[in-house]
Formats: sequence, structure tokens, C-alpha cells
Amino acid sequence: MSSDDVGRFGIGKGEEPKMTLDSILSEIDHLRERLDMARLLERDSVRDALLVEYAYESNRIEGNSLTLRETDLVIHKGLTVGGKSMREHLEAINHHEASLLLLDLVRRQEPFTERILKQLNALVLHGIDHENAGRYRTVSVLISGSRHVPPDPLQVAPLVESVFQEFVAWEKALHPVVLAAEIHERIAHLHPFVDGNGRTARLCMNLLLLRAGYPLANIPGDTSSRLGY
Repeated sequence: MSSDDVGRFGIGKGEEPKMTLDSILSEIDHLRERLDMARLLERDSVRDALLVEYAYESNRIEGNSLTLRETDLVIHKGLTVGGKSMREHLEAINHHEASLLLLDLVRRQEPFTERILKQLNALVLHGIDHENAGRYRTVSVLISGSRHVPPDPLQVAPLVESVFQEFVAWEKALHPVVLAAEIHERIAHLHPFVDGNGRTARLCMNLLLLRAGYPLANIPGDTSSRLGY
């Protein structure tokens, strides 16, 4: 933490920072301003590297075993990696395509809608689960490693619709980072699809962050980070 950080968080030397939500958001906005000044995110090479790393980490959270280098080769060279499943290859390609869609939606200033939620899941599961891609689940599901039981399938559609009705008010009242986190949590909680819910929730979160001028939020997929997440 720099001397500027000490002043910004209102603490003295040797004291622990008092990390309130407001102070965290203030720090995020400060860092975003520094990024904007550097204009790093406007470089195609930086953007492409971030999208590959995002696909790698987001898929790794869900158990994909491709390395970062392998993910890059699959996405940009169309190569197959020995010993890796077809699903893992498709997950890398699909996630990258979904990320490119995010950039296009931001460029066209498209509003975040239920249609886009389904479209993102359809991309995530393209070629993996044709029957369920982009469709709300009609069966009950469990989340591995979690005590949370997602709602009954009959409740999924009205609950998702309710989220998007609330989104209109949240969009006006919440800080963009809090809004993105809220949408991520709601989608993950509802688990509206048979598969790809985590990746879809993170894509929706990043769509809202990008739309508000923030960079991608990339959650590491290593074991300790995944458990914390």
C-alpha cells in the first residue's frame, strides 16, 4: 500500500486498513482512472491476452484442465491438445466467443436483458449440450460442494423475470461494481440452466463491468481462490 493509499483509506502508519464497502469501491474507481490514463485496455494485444486468460481461469474454476498456453493455442490456432477431451476444447472456444459477444454488446450499447442471459449460456454450451443450451432447466439440480439447493425448475422462469424487473431499479441506485456482483450472485443462486451457470454468471457480471467502463474481473481458478470464491 502506497502513502497515497494511507491517506485515501484514512489510516495511520502501522494500522490495519479499515476496508469498508465505500473504501473498496473508491479504490476500484481510483485504479480504473489510472488504467484509463494509461489507455492499456485499448490495445488489441492486451485485450486479446486478457480474453484468453479470462477463458482459461473461468473454465479452470469449473474443472477444465487446459493450461493457459493450451487455451491460447485452441482459441487462436485451432489446435487440438493430446489427452484433453473435446468438451475442454469446446469450452475454451465457446468462452472466447462469448467474451467477444460481450465486447460487441458494449460497443452497440445493448441493454442487459433476459435474452442476452440465454444467449450467453447458449454460447457457453454450444456443441456441448444442444438440447439445453440457452434454455432454462426443467429438472432439479445440485451444486457440487455447496449446501445451497437451487429453486424448483417450475420457479426458475418467474424468478429470473423478477431479477430483471428489479435490475431496472438497481441500475439507477447501485454502484456499477455492486450491480455486477449482485447480478452474478442472483444468477448463480438461481442456477437457471442445467449447465454452464458459473461461466454464464461471470460473463453477465463482466458485461455490466465492461459496459460501465471497468476491465474484466477475472477470478483465478486455483484451488484456494476457487474455494474462497
